[in-house]
Amino acid sequence: MKTYGYIRVSSTDQNKDRQFIALRELSIPQAQIFVDNQSGKDFDRPYYQALVRRLKPGDLLYVLSIDRLGRNYEEIQNQWRILTKEKGVDIVVLDMELLDTRLYKDLMGTFISDLVLQILSFVAHSERETIRKRQAEGIAAAKMRGVRFGRPPKQPPVNFAELVKKWERKQISIDVILDLCDMKETTFYKLLKEHRAVQGKK
Repeated sequence: MKTYGYIRVSSTDQNKDRQFIALRELSIPQAQIFVDNQSGKDFDRPYYQALVRRLKPGDLLYVLSIDRLGRNYEEIQNQWRILTKEKGVDIVVLDMELLDTRLYKDLMGTFISDLVLQILSFVAHSERETIRKRQAEGIAAAKMRGVRFGRPPKQPPVNFAELVKKWERKQISIDVILDLCDMKETTFYKLLKEHRAVQGKK
C-alpha cells in the first residue's frame, strides 16, 4: 500500500503552502504528492489524471478539503465512485472527519459518509457558481468604468507616416513594412485606415 496526496489551486496566485504542510505532516513522500494549478470545474487535469493512473487497490489518498478535489457536484460524486469502487482506493478528507473511507465500512457508516460527501460537494459546486457570478459582475462593472480587457492595441512606430509614404510610392513592399513595424497585415491596414482618417481631418 502507498500513500498519496493531492493538491489543487485554481491559479498561480493562490498559495499551496497550507495544503503542502498538511500533507507533509503525514510523512507523504514528495514524489507522491500531485499538484495541479487548474480550475476545479472538471477533472481534466494532467497531474490528477497521472495520480489516478498511479493508484492501486489498497492505496490511500489524502486531500485537505473536498473543494481541492473539485468544484463540480456531479463530477466529484463520479470521481469518488471511481476511486473508491473501481480503483479500490481509500480517501481521507482532512478537514472533514466523516470523510474517511477507512473508518466506515458498514452500511450505516457508508450511508453517512455518502450523505456528507453529497452535501460538501454541493457546497463546493455552489461556491464555484458564486465565484463565477461575482467575477462576471466585476468584469461588467469594470467595463462600465471604461476598463479595457485583453491585450493593449498595437501602436504604430514613430516613423509610421514616413513608412506609409514609401509604401504608397512603391519604394518598399508590404512585407518590408510589416517587418519594420513588427505587425500583422490586418493590423497594418487597420492602423493605415486610422492614419488616413487623421490625415483627412487636417
